[in-house]
Amino acid sequence: MLKASAAAGAVDIGGVLDHGPFTAMQKIVVMLSAFAIIMDGFDGQLIGFAIPMIIKEWGITRTAFAPAVAAGLVGMAFGSAFAGLVADRIGRRLVLAVSVFLFGAATCAIGFAPDVTTIALLRLIAGLGIGGALPSASTMTAEFTPANRRTLAVTATIVCYPLGGMLAGLFASSILPVLGWRGLFWIGGALPIAYSLLLLAKLPESPRYLARQAERWAELRNLLARMARPTKADTAFADAAEQGAEQRAGFGSLFEPGRARDTLAIWGGFFMVMLATYSAFSWLPTMLAAEGLPVTLASSGLTAYNLGGVVGALGCALAIGHFGSRVALIVCCIGAATSAFLLKGVNIADNTNMLMIGLGIHGMFVNAVQAPMYALCAYVYPTLVRATGTASALSFGRLGAILSSFAGAAVITSGGASAYLSMLGVAMVFALVALGLVKRHIPGRKRQEPAPVVARSYA
Repeated sequence: MLKASAAAGAVDIGGVLDHGPFTAMQKIVVMLSAFAIIMDGFDGQLIGFAIPMIIKEWGITRTAFAPAVAAGLVGMAFGSAFAGLVADRIGRRLVLAVSVFLFGAATCAIGFAPDVTTIALLRLIAGLGIGGALPSASTMTAEFTPANRRTLAVTATIVCYPLGGMLAGLFASSILPVLGWRGLFWIGGALPIAYSLLLLAKLPESPRYLARQAERWAELRNLLARMARPTKADTAFADAAEQGAEQRAGFGSLFEPGRARDTLAIWGGFFMVMLATYSAFSWLPTMLAAEGLPVTLASSGLTAYNLGGVVGALGCALAIGHFGSRVALIVCCIGAATSAFLLKGVNIADNTNMLMIGLGIHGMFVNAVQAPMYALCAYVYPTLVRATGTASALSFGRLGAILSSFAGAAVITSGGASAYLSMLGVAMVFALVALGLVKRHIPGRKRQEPAPVVARSYA
């Protein structure tokens, strides 16, 4: 039985979760959140695989399709911002489930679209759900995971986005030749609709959120019992360490003294990394097709990019555990920029094997930067504003993604592969500068302070 502090008169939920065991119940929540991100990446990247076929079928230009790409990214920006604010007020569980349902339903409807304008509208709606799922899922993972495993767990959750994109690539290569781009969206949208119902049935609310809602403490006691942390029927709860660090809730708290610099630097990092990432997600297959590669081989380029991203993000998370986030993220930014510039020397038409390896390496470094940045947000911001802080950073990053929808089309049209790869490299140079300015990085293992002892007795 957990024992309350005599001074506080309440169980410190932060100590219980941060320094307690990582039970099977907690791991199930992390898996549910991670699979929601797989769905997120799967649906979010389907458009990139479908663009070459839609352009060919409708006889339109890349520039004409750019607004449809941008609409989805605008939806993601608003979805990220508002989902975080709502999740900090009504909880993470419902926001995550609704987000998954929304992008599934809108993606399914794209399969019936008669023109680019309709696709743009539906991508806007899908983007609201795709954007809302990422901060909600990463916050759930962070708040169910002990402190010593949090960076790896959050990164493993976020890395499911490129994993979903990789699966989308394999799925697209099988479905496009048989059912076309419409079948791609019909099936791709039906899967998350079904999964959203599973989330509503099985996903619990965040215990750190419940600790702040006295009327829901009975629900929290039941949840803690399922997590092998039984409490008495009259137990009260507090989140002492984080409540002490919080001065006020809401967007303005992100710019309080001591936090403003990190907020702005993280925003800048997200902007540049997502400019590079979504230039690949939206336009990489189109760029390769414009260089003369068959559509199926062009799609394989984005699959290689995503596969490298899965490996890189997990590797960077492990590196952060040893060396801290400052060193790990800066090294990966350098690797991402260098690999993009080196790819300019590869003859795309004659050396496809080297091209795929190079794209995999570039994707490895770019996603090695992007995925752990969610863990960095979870470290920088306390519970009351964690979803808001993560969502605002992601929302600002979406502006870079929106820019990529127009910049990618323009750069491919005007300068081809060389200009496109230069854009990716320059974006990662600026990301390096932004992340170097973050003051409160995740410390490495050698710099971490010993975990406080949580007093507990067992019935």
